[in-house]
Amino acid sequence: MLHKTPYPEYADLPGWRGKLNEIIFGTETPGGKAFDVALIIVIGLSVVAVMLESVGSVRQRFGPELYVFEWAVTILFTIEYILRLSCAGRPLRYALSPFGLVDLLATLPTYVSFFVPGAQALQVIRLLRILRVFRVLKLASYLEAGGVIMTALRASRHKIGVFIFAVLTLVTVLGSMMYFVEGEAHGFTSIPKSVYWAIVTLTTVGYGDISPQTTVGQVLASVIMLLGYGMIAVPTGIVTAEMNLASAAARVCSNCGVGRHDPEANYCRNCGSRIRGGES
Repeated sequence: MLHKTPYPEYADLPGWRGKLNEIIFGTETPGGKAFDVALIIVIGLSVVAVMLESVGSVRQRFGPELYVFEWAVTILFTIEYILRLSCAGRPLRYALSPFGLVDLLATLPTYVSFFVPGAQALQVIRLLRILRVFRVLKLASYLEAGGVIMTALRASRHKIGVFIFAVLTLVTVLGSMMYFVEGEAHGFTSIPKSVYWAIVTLTTVGYGDISPQTTVGQVLASVIMLLGYGMIAVPTGIVTAEMNLASAAARVCSNCGVGRHDPEANYCRNCGSRIRGGES
């Protein structure tokens, strides 16, 4: 019997669709594990091939072989994606899920390269598909931890949005001031370019392509640098606070990794084991 999971692609389907679903999406059966492990190996090899193709000497010597391999993998992934859609429990929901979108994107770069030369380099997106290893190796608790992070990011989006707006306002004002102080003679040829310099300085990146030459400009740059150190900590603090709240709310089973249990639940709804935070 197919192991139940919270993912929309799983379903108890009759006939060949059920068998295919168990192999492609299942993680509990030998066939499902073998399929996922083989898929991970192919993904890894395809990413290595793309990286090697970007090396001039390797491309010159093994270019045709790498080209054939890339197309073979692309066709294989295309067939696999079609099979996933054909046997998914809820095809549309699977197609729009994060894994479904990544599966689709894994097949597109080679086709896009017909119209946009060099687009095949985007095949490294396939590396995201190795995230399935968390499900293959029963590391679902790590996926739940990832869910906590996403929950924290969603909860803090309004605060982060206000922060970014404040930063954009600040760099626009400071960049305009620097344009007035330094002028075109010292490389600050326009307000947009001065705002770019302010962003680079505020984030403590410091490319050094533009630098103030006057005393007033250097003093202003020093103030921006000091502001940068303080402002970097703001979004970190916001997200950390939300993560603490999300972690407290996420009650995860240490046995199977399923989380988000009801506050009053003492046992896992999936495997029946005692969950963290349950009464003794």
